[in-house]
Amino acid sequence: MQIFDDMSRYGYEQLALFTDPAAGLKAIVAIHDTTLGPACGGVRIWPYATEAEAVQDALRLSRAMTYKSATADLALGGGKGVIIADPYDGQKSEALLRAYGRAVDALGGRYITTTDVGSTGRDLEYISQETDYVVGLPLSRGGSGDTSIMTGLGVYMGMKACAKEAWGSDSLRGKRVAMQGFGKVAYQTAQHLLQEDAQIVATDVHPEALEKARGLGIKTVAPEQIYTVDSDLFSPCALGGTLNGDTIPRLTCRIVAGGANNQLLTDAAGEELHRRGILYAPDYVINAGGVINVSAEVGMDYSPDLAREKTERIYEIMERVIATARDEEIPTAQAADRLAEQRLAAVRGIKNLYRAR
Repeated sequence: MQIFDDMSRYGYEQLALFTDPAAGLKAIVAIHDTTLGPACGGVRIWPYATEAEAVQDALRLSRAMTYKSATADLALGGGKGVIIADPYDGQKSEALLRAYGRAVDALGGRYITTTDVGSTGRDLEYISQETDYVVGLPLSRGGSGDTSIMTGLGVYMGMKACAKEAWGSDSLRGKRVAMQGFGKVAYQTAQHLLQEDAQIVATDVHPEALEKARGLGIKTVAPEQIYTVDSDLFSPCALGGTLNGDTIPRLTCRIVAGGANNQLLTDAAGEELHRRGILYAPDYVINAGGVINVSAEVGMDYSPDLAREKTERIYEIMERVIATARDEEIPTAQAADRLAEQRLAAVRGIKNLYRAR
């Protein structure tokens, strides 16, 4: 693992390691790019097998956050926090979270933290006792609350934009949607789909999630069966890397659009979807509702109306991605990257003016 080579190749600004043995803290904060504003990204609490794996995850996810904020037209850069710990077996504690809060505070505002896998709104309350650089606190604490609500809305808007391209109408009425994973984001997305009379088949590895889906009248299948479900739209809403050389040939859909991060195992997977005529909604484009939601409290009192208005713009952003892909004859994944990189380059190119200090 050549950390400096990787950071230089992909334009990373900073990789910070923090430890507090008394609190059990082993934390990593990766800051990819602050061209557009302070780096923002959730803290992932996970029992990584190796420290190198944790570093790689922080770097990879922080870069994705840069592209997510750039395409969503936010004044935020990309960052990610990682804590090496098992959030489900008692390793997560007030001391651990407050120690992490002090680490975030030491970065002086270059990185703003929020929730991710393994962390909750309650965890943010402990973190906020040590730093102001935290967003996504519960509504009762003046924060923006549950990010899955806006994330689900954004995924739905992205689906509709893709439907318009694929079938000439953005209506999803009667369309068959195969949802891989039925966590909070999938649940919120499903609410919109059901209101439009879409037909959903879902799967998940957790029995309680399947029960939640059945409670909405949704048919469920075993995890390995979801790829071959006869569907119009496949929606990855679980872990990353599920779109690869093994799974893509099994898909029957016309569109892939879901809430999971890093759905493509490799760049070749995006090219394969394009070759097969499957319209792919780049994950960081349509699942940006969460960061859009927390952005509506950065430097201001949280505005749910602003958050919803910006999230609904994902429809238009997805249309631009599709148009770019069509005009330049490239996969939509490449088109999304190009739009993000163009915005970053434009802002970097603004002329500096001398200011007396």
